Amino acid sequence: MDDSAKSQLKSIPLLKTKAGPRDEALWPKRLQEELEALIAFVTMNKENDKDWFHIECSDRGDRWYGKCWTFYNNVKYEFAVEFDIPITYPTTAPEISLPELDGKTAKMYRGGKICLSEHFKPLWARNVPKFGIAQAFALGLGPWLSVEIPDLVEKGLITPA
Repeated sequence: MDDSAKSQLKSIPLLKTKAGPRDEALWPKRLQEELEALIAFVTMNKENDKDWFHIECSDRGDRWYGKCWTFYNNVKYEFAVEFDIPITYPTTAPEISLPELDGKTAKMYRGGKICLSEHFKPLWARNVPKFGIAQAFALGLGPWLSVEIPDLVEKGLITPA
């Protein structure tokens, strides 16, 4: 991990509550921590002119959806992003999906779920329950977009938003 990524990661608040959506007593507290971390991450991104996603969640906080985007050769590429909070969350990281890219890259599972197994999942496992959605985007989705989108553009598999 480079110094820029480490600095960015340190700016995102860590979470404390180990609870998933089925834990009716503690999930509201965990969800509040998730939202606070996301707000801090989005604020930091906007202050640094690096705004690259917008997400929102269902009333229960177990389903998330929105848009993410990246620029390549000064052209914007935008995609729908969605994920469900796993039953075993936060022990298990969410599987972030970009449905419209399904089948366009080998670094993706069926349904448009991005592949994060080799690098991100071990890092997530070492940081339970401190990591949450903001960290999944910062260390998972962001780097995935920066590597995969240029490749997909160069192969002619995607066009600008």
